[in-house]
Amino acid sequence: MKEAVTLIPMPGSAQAMIEQIEHEAHTNIKSCYQCGKCSAGCPVAFAMDYPPRQIIRLLQLDLVEEALKADSIWVCASCETCSARCPRNVDIASLMDAMRRKALAEGKVTDKKVAAFNEGFLGGVKNFGRSFEAGILLYHNLKTGQLFKDMELGLPMMQRGKVEVLPHKIKGSAQVKAIFDRVDKMGGE
Repeated sequence: MKEAVTLIPMPGSAQAMIEQIEHEAHTNIKSCYQCGKCSAGCPVAFAMDYPPRQIIRLLQLDLVEEALKADSIWVCASCETCSARCPRNVDIASLMDAMRRKALAEGKVTDKKVAAFNEGFLGGVKNFGRSFEAGILLYHNLKTGQLFKDMELGLPMMQRGKVEVLPHKIKGSAQVKAIFDRVDKMGGE
């Protein structure tokens, strides 16, 4: 009778990265049998270079670098349609989020504009407890070097009351900030 061999992934290997991403996403990519329901239901699949099913397949094939460089992880709207449709309970939306964090941590962001929007949006939620549209726009334009992009749209939107000039904090903004701080202390887990 042959003895079972246990493979231990080397630190820094593709398998170790995948296991870390799976751990952060609280899901198992090996459960996916490539039925395609996630990609069929994804409202933004048309804009992705790899639809959700193919992102999981890249990970299953240990092509983690290719998956981390995909624009798809940044295009994902985190609407959780894919996760809800999955017959194997693979949390694809959470997987995409974990991959975004990993790509940011490793400097593998291919679309700097999307990453800047992501940072601006989360920064607004952290500081004010809600989205601050003018702040997101300002942060995004400064970060991407497009200082005057869409400037002509700002004043008319402010005059119509569609965009506030100054941010408004919600009642529980201190608690929201505390959540972000706790996550930072945990190392993003």
